[in-house]
Amino acid sequence: MSSTEITPFTVDVPQADLDDLADRLARTRLPRPAPGDDWDYGTPNHYLAAMVEQWRTTFDWRAQEKRMNAVPNFLTEIDGQTIHFVHVPSAEADATPLLLLHTYPGSFAEFLDVIGPLTDPVAHGGRAEDAFSVVVPSMPGFGFSTPVADRGWTMARVARTYDTLMRRLGYESYGAHGSDGGALVARELGLLDPSGFLGLHVLQLFSFPSGDPSEFERLEPSDYAGLEHMQWFQKVGGYNQMNGSRPQTVAVGLADSPVGQLAYNELFTSFGNGTSLVTEEQILTQVSLYWLTNTAATAVRYHFEEAHSGVEPRVSAARTGVQVFADDFQTIKVFAERDNTDVVHWSRHERGGHFAVLELPEVVVADLWTFFRTS
Repeated sequence: MSSTEITPFTVDVPQADLDDLADRLARTRLPRPAPGDDWDYGTPNHYLAAMVEQWRTTFDWRAQEKRMNAVPNFLTEIDGQTIHFVHVPSAEADATPLLLLHTYPGSFAEFLDVIGPLTDPVAHGGRAEDAFSVVVPSMPGFGFSTPVADRGWTMARVARTYDTLMRRLGYESYGAHGSDGGALVARELGLLDPSGFLGLHVLQLFSFPSGDPSEFERLEPSDYAGLEHMQWFQKVGGYNQMNGSRPQTVAVGLADSPVGQLAYNELFTSFGNGTSLVTEEQILTQVSLYWLTNTAATAVRYHFEEAHSGVEPRVSAARTGVQVFADDFQTIKVFAERDNTDVVHWSRHERGGHFAVLELPEVVVADLWTFFRTS
C-alpha cells in the first residue's frame, strides 16, 4: 500500500481463529468466586458463566461480519500507520461530513446502527438538510488499524491523523462526534482547529475541579450528583491506573484468554450497577473484535501514552456541543466551560449511559441533527 492509496477492505476472520476461540471458551477456567459472587469485587462468576455459554453456543460472529461488511470498509496509510475506516457518503446534496469516533473498550462497530439515519435522515424521520456523510475510523491499535509499531500514539496524534484522512477523502470541512476516547480525540481536533472544522459534539467533557472555591459556589444542586459519580468511578475504574502504568503486563492475560478480555470490559455493564442498556450481543460483538484482532495490548496503551506525554492541559475555543446521559460521566458545566470557552449546545437525558450510541442510537442521532443544524 502506498502512502496515499485507499484500498477496499472486507472483514473476514479465518475459520481457524473462530475454532480456536470456541475451543478456548469450552475450556474456560473461572476463578474461585468471591463471597456472594456479586459485583463488589469485580466481574462475578455467574455473569461470566452465562456470557461464556452464550458466546460459545449462540453468538454468531459471521452475522456480525455481515453487518460490518454491509457498509464500505477501507484501509489507508497515514503517518506510517495502517488506518481502517468506514466511509458512507450521503446521497443528499450538501451533506455535512462527520467523523464518528469510538470509545474504549469499543470500536467502529458501535456506529453501525446510526449510519443509516445519519446518511439518509428522510428515511428515518429527519430532514434532507440534516444529512451527514460519515467517516468511522478505527483508532490506531484498535480493530483493523493494526499493527502499531511505534510509540507516541496520543489522542492529539490521532486527531492529526484523522484530519489527514478527511482531507484525503476530499472533505474541506467537517465536524466530529465522540464518546470516551472518541470524545478526547474530538476535543483534540478542536484544539488543532483545522481549516473548515465545524465543531465537536461529545457525550463527555472530562473537566474536573481546579481547587478554586469559587467554582463550587457556582455549582447547581444536580452537579453534586455528578461529583458523586466521579468519586464512584474513581473507586471502580481501576483499569485506568493499570493501563496507564503497565499496559503490556495487563495485555498478556487479555490476549491469552477471551474470558479475561470479557471480564476486563466490565465498563459495558457499568461495573454491574444495573444501569447499562448495552445488550449481551453488543458486548460479545465488541469483545470478539478485540479478541479476533489481538488488539488488547495496543488498545490499552493509550492510557500509558497520555500519562507520559508531558503535554499541559489547554483551553479549547472550538464550537462544542455536549450530550449528557443520566448513567454516564456527568459533565459539570462550571468546569467544562472553564476548559472549553464555546459550549453552545447542552442537552440532558434521564435515560442512557456511557455507550449511548449502542443504547439509545436514535437519541444521539437527533441531538447530532440539532447541533450541526445550527452550525
